[in-house]
Amino acid sequence: MNTSRYKKTYPISWEQLHRDSKALAWRLLELGPFERIVAITRGGLVPAAIVARELEIRLVDTVCVASYDWQAQGESVVLKRVNGKGDGWLIIDDLVDTGKTAELVRNMLPKAHFATVYAKPAGRPIVDTFITEVSQDTWILFPWDSEHQFVQPIVHQR
Repeated sequence: MNTSRYKKTYPISWEQLHRDSKALAWRLLELGPFERIVAITRGGLVPAAIVARELEIRLVDTVCVASYDWQAQGESVVLKRVNGKGDGWLIIDDLVDTGKTAELVRNMLPKAHFATVYAKPAGRPIVDTFITEVSQDTWILFPWDSEHQFVQPIVHQR
């Protein structure tokens, strides 16, 4: 873990991600209807699929942005764009962290509604809707980035 930036880890299970994504869909239900979802890849793919199912949105597209390599956030690079202003569209991502990627996509689709499952304080003002806020110094460990493994009892970790 990058000790200069992240002090805590918050592991998310598949079940929790599903529950939180469904909670996001409930919150968005009152704000729609939306005609299309644009998922920010890769993290936004799973939450976007869940929201699309719950809101019965059949048009799903992607904006592909690369910004992380493990815990090191670099310059955001757009690999695939979506054309349009975003009227009636819903942008979905797993997390807004520093807000760099969110700002880039927000500028690309200025009229879309931007929703994330998790939000950190630095990026929170850029999104319209989110479910859970975590501290800026927390690394969210998503289920697609982890595996189950044996851990020594605490008494043996000293």
